[in-house]
Amino acid sequence: MTDSSQIAPLLVAARPRALAALLRYFHDLERAEDAFQEACLRALQRWPDDGVPRDPLAWLILVARNAALDRVRREARETPLTDETAPPDQPSDTAESLDHLDRARYGDEVLHLLFIACHPALPAPSRIALALRVVSGLTLAQIASAFLIAERAVEQRIVRARQRIAALGLPFETPDAAAREARLSAVSATIYLLFNEGYAASGGERMLRTPLCEEAIRLAQLLADLFPAHDETLGLLALLQLQHARHAARIDAQGEVVLLEDQDRSAWDRDAIDAGLAALAQAQAGAAPPGPYRLQAEIAAVHARAASAADTDWAAIDRCYAALEAVRPSPVVTLNRAVAVEKLHGAASALALIAPLDTRLAGYFHFHGVRGALLARLARHDEASAAFAQALALARTPAEARHIQRQIAYLATSASPTRD
Repeated sequence: MTDSSQIAPLLVAARPRALAALLRYFHDLERAEDAFQEACLRALQRWPDDGVPRDPLAWLILVARNAALDRVRREARETPLTDETAPPDQPSDTAESLDHLDRARYGDEVLHLLFIACHPALPAPSRIALALRVVSGLTLAQIASAFLIAERAVEQRIVRARQRIAALGLPFETPDAAAREARLSAVSATIYLLFNEGYAASGGERMLRTPLCEEAIRLAQLLADLFPAHDETLGLLALLQLQHARHAARIDAQGEVVLLEDQDRSAWDRDAIDAGLAALAQAQAGAAPPGPYRLQAEIAAVHARAASAADTDWAAIDRCYAALEAVRPSPVVTLNRAVAVEKLHGAASALALIAPLDTRLAGYFHFHGVRGALLARLARHDEASAAFAQALALARTPAEARHIQRQIAYLATSASPTRD
């Protein structure tokens, strides 16, 4: 007997590679997705009793392919297939037959599928949303959190993307070198958002989803190998490596959030930091002006180089954020810059900086958390309590909720009058 809770992660991990094989076989995104879903349902029915196959991915591809072929044949009874729409001859049910479907190495299939999904005929936000949903298997809620929009809006983007794919009859084929260059920005953004979902989960019991971070870094490394002269690709790789280097220190043994300034820096992964700094140095050696990924990597590098929180060069971080605001203006960038402004100029200056963001970030957990902390430093306890209460209502994970509850408890203690 196999516990069903052990099966779900296997299905999630297999999704992109299985879809890539099925898409190459059927040249139809919707058919590939439907086939994979059918295979997952059969796995959930059979694996608990039969046990997980020696090669779960091969099993899923084979079952999905056969299910799709059965559906094609049923449809053919009503509408005869032309030579162009007929599926290839069905190979035998052997492990060797899977090579007929997927001759490329599985290790590269996720990136391959990302480039296929990020078709230029789709609007950029729809491309990225579709890739996150189809390739990475993120939920609508997780994608909505990444875009800071409602789930319904994400759903509409994906529906419109699918409709456009069907209307245009887009050929989901491997893009050539020029097409890869044109799709690079959307693929990079997808990898970045995938990492962010792992770095700070938008829901569930666990705040960190390390496998997502590791997969995003793997994809970023493959991307850097494909585009070794592209400074922003190197910047993305550096950013992810430097950020992930701190993962072991971000949650304590009790599962509580540890802020950057309180982290045990000896627990940081020095090999990952060295790799990130090396990638950043390559990016900085290029002739192109710094882009958003490189600038964020430079901010992460300042933290990585500081021996302690007190040694952090906040002026350098503030300059990087100012440059980032100029290159890619965003309320979240301004919110992050407020942390540096507070260190340099005090809480009042930081609070004034984020005041205009109140409407745009009204539903963003971190906005209210930062605002509450700044108000608390100014001893505006009632306003700080209200801000923390809003943050608590927006907490996405138990760890985030407990962190805000500790802030509220500390605030209540510090605001209480002393007794003789």
